[in-house]
Amino acid sequence: MNGNSFLHSYLNVFLLTALCLITLSGCQAASDNLINQSKQEDSISNEEKGKTFTAEIIKVVDGDTVKIKMANGNEETVRLLLVDTPETVHPSKPVQPFGPEASKFTKELMPAGSEVEVETGIGERDKYGRLLAYFYVDGKMVNKLLLEKGLARVAYVYAPNTKYLDELENVQKQAQKDEIGIWSIENYATSKGFDDSKSMEASVEKPNASCSNPQIKGNINSKGNKIYHIPSGQYYEITKPEEMFCTEKDAQDAGFRKSQS
Repeated sequence: MNGNSFLHSYLNVFLLTALCLITLSGCQAASDNLINQSKQEDSISNEEKGKTFTAEIIKVVDGDTVKIKMANGNEETVRLLLVDTPETVHPSKPVQPFGPEASKFTKELMPAGSEVEVETGIGERDKYGRLLAYFYVDGKMVNKLLLEKGLARVAYVYAPNTKYLDELENVQKQAQKDEIGIWSIENYATSKGFDDSKSMEASVEKPNASCSNPQIKGNINSKGNKIYHIPSGQYYEITKPEEMFCTEKDAQDAGFRKSQS
């Protein structure tokens, strides 16, 4: 082999080696870019989903308030974000129309001992120290289901906890259009809450009972105490009822206690 042939062969090997190195470098860069992109997408996905955890239901207080047990054993009272259901256990307000129905719906959806997924809001707590959250059962948002059934209104809208506001308002508009639940009573559900004067009218016109002839009287005294009276009770005949119930359990579920006389 002469010198020129040797030099020519050497240059060919050198160029081929350089080409391979350049190709490998490009592949590595492309691979790195894909990995970084994947990490960014995972980060965005986690941000959108929010902070979630599994908890056990201890007790449903009313339609929009629940007590849970955390994984660490701590117990918390949780207020559902962006929704408000009619009152059933308020110390100074009467049981409002569709309040018992909202409580019953939430209890059936999340019975004591069941597990739920919880997505906390930003800031997490309200002025009463309650956690603020969205609840999920079988992948469905409880807050949204209450609105779909006409058992809640969109309320307590405070930034930055407005993540699902548009979606929930659209659900509410459909319930209003269908005139179901709280929207079946004219001017009852308002932007400021539930009109108690409409509550009294509704309780007179349509007793909240699941049977045709309820006998248990529910009365709210001047101190705001909710007391129910059975037919054999001492004050039954003279009691003017705000609500009538079919069973003592119905009365207790609505926040009433039994008369001691």
